[in-house]
Amino acid sequence: MHVDLYVWRVPRRAIPAVLWRMAVDPRRTRALPGVRFVKLLGTGTGTGFGPGDVDATRYAALVVRDHDAPEVTWPGWDRIAVARARLRLNPLASRGRWSGRAPFGVPRTRRTGRADGPVLALTRARLRPAKALTFWRSVPPVAAELHAAPGLLARFGIGEAPVGWQGTVSVWRGTADLTAFAYRQPEHRAVIARTPTDRWYAEDLFARFAVVGVEGDRAVLDWREDL
Repeated sequence: MHVDLYVWRVPRRAIPAVLWRMAVDPRRTRALPGVRFVKLLGTGTGTGFGPGDVDATRYAALVVRDHDAPEVTWPGWDRIAVARARLRLNPLASRGRWSGRAPFGVPRTRRTGRADGPVLALTRARLRPAKALTFWRSVPPVAAELHAAPGLLARFGIGEAPVGWQGTVSVWRGTADLTAFAYRQPEHRAVIARTPTDRWYAEDLFARFAVVGVEGDRAVLDWREDL
């Protein structure tokens, strides 16, 4: 399969057009030959979750398609966007569900879960309403540590709705940097440890990808050029 993450920066005056695109493009894209899974997403800064973190000028689309399917085009988004980027991804490992599905299958490289170059981590979750407040309170220490994490190239939040359906995208220089943050950073380890007992999520997914290519304007991804 091929996995593509498209990200657009739009002017505020285009937000009405964006809302239309968010409504009609999922159905249009799912109907294309070879397309397995599509999500149109809002984004945030990645420093928190909920309405206060929303970036109303940046949007994303995640597409999973067969290896021989043609690339998806986005003429409507290209007309309104002032900047755009695309990440071409190869799945390395995935666990959990998204809308009841396992969109990235069982990658062949799952046993090793390693890549020679940059890797992208994607997390998403549907929060239990009664648990949302305690989850949001746990996020700031992790977000602060993530911002300063060695090897972090880019990060931003993603969401299917401003509240309750939330996730993150982070790009790392290599698997070792991602692993060091995920399993050795104290605040993140504490959140992982609390997840089974606090039962924040009604559904969740974690996936890791090799970054095959980055096209377009990396500033749209909040790319850190110093790394």
